[in-house]
Amino acid sequence: MEQYSFLRQLADSWVLLTLVLFFIGAIIFAWRPGSRPLHRDAAESIFRNEKRPAPEGEEEVE
Repeated sequence: MEQYSFLRQLADSWVLLTLVLFFIGAIIFAWRPGSRPLHRDAAESIFRNEKRPAPEGEEEVE
């Protein structure tokens, strides 16, 4: 039972702190200055060949 108590205390304190810091880092990374064009390009990539077919020789990625 001593190992369980140690792991429970570890998960309640340090692992929780690590996950919160990781989450905040991910949010800061996504909202960093200059990332808007990258996100817009990723969001609109599925519509690139909507008006005309892709040129022959390019394979479709599924």
